Amino acid sequence: MLPAFLGLSLCVVGAALLLAWFHRTLGFGGLALGVLLLTVVGAVVRVLRRPVVRRRSGRYTPAEIAVLDDRALKLATARILRRDGWHVTDVSMRDRPRLYARDAQGRRLDVTFRPVETPAEERNAPAPTLRWAAVRDDTASVIRVVVHPAGILSPADLRRASHPGGVQLVDGRRLRRWANGATLEQLGLL
Repeated sequence: MLPAFLGLSLCVVGAALLLAWFHRTLGFGGLALGVLLLTVVGAVVRVLRRPVVRRRSGRYTPAEIAVLDDRALKLATARILRRDGWHVTDVSMRDRPRLYARDAQGRRLDVTFRPVETPAEERNAPAPTLRWAAVRDDTASVIRVVVHPAGILSPADLRRASHPGGVQLVDGRRLRRWANGATLEQLGLL
């Protein structure tokens, strides 16, 4: 918080000094020019930062979701869950990204990710199966969610999802809707 306050203070002081220098060298015309210049710079900075602020608040466009790698997909999913009011903990193990989330109503999510692979790698790779490690002893109440941005799910994933209380699947279409602002309830996952 302190570095942000210091940066903001330096910007305000710098702008005031710039306006004073314009006024001293060019008079009131310079002051008007300085105000116009600061307004244009502020508008440009605001437009350039808009996508960053939107992504940090947990909203992504379909084009942004399509280009995410495994690590960025985990970060995006954590931001989306936080946007929806979930408390998120990263419980990744080595090269297996994974999130654990809980909300104010006591619901818990165990979110795992299918690897993002190129089409050539997907054709040559065997269909992986899911292995669940318990986050807590009472895992019956944990809602298991598998996120795969490309939407190519293995038959094992589909079998697990077909059982009552099974795995909830978030494919590419659901992921784009969720990233665009839909809640898990609207997606039919809770």
